Amino acid sequence: MLSLNVNDLDHELDVEPETPLLWVLRDELGLAGTKFGCGVAACGACTVEIDGAATRSCVLPVSALAGKRVRTIEAHPADRVVAALQGAWLRRQVPQCGYCQGGMILAAASLLRTNPNPSDADIDAALTNLCRCGTYQRMRAAVHDAAAALAGAGS
Repeated sequence: MLSLNVNDLDHELDVEPETPLLWVLRDELGLAGTKFGCGVAACGACTVEIDGAATRSCVLPVSALAGKRVRTIEAHPADRVVAALQGAWLRRQVPQCGYCQGGMILAAASLLRTNPNPSDADIDAALTNLCRCGTYQRMRAAVHDAAAALAGAGS
């Protein structure tokens, strides 16, 4: 049995220690917001936050998470940073197919938590997730919009 804290809930799971976190989230906990893309941590569709840092979950064994806090896109309805990003995403019409959006928003949220006023270069360096629809310029603009909204709200 493995203990895992996901979205502020403790879980006792009967899974193999080498099982990737992605599959524990999707298959054991029913959290489908974290997507499978490449399986080699290259695309970012599987991005979650681990202790506040954007992390790719498809190659991370669940056994490496003892004592750590995992947060998925489902955990963020009241999170001011994620809410600002989601609003900016919609205003800028970033989503097309939407497959990468959960991971992309969590990567952007992790960036804004550490750098509340990122440059284009900062955004490009932090958002290495792949988007097959190619909405990178809209994503960059949405991150700037969210940063401005958060700064105006006194976060």
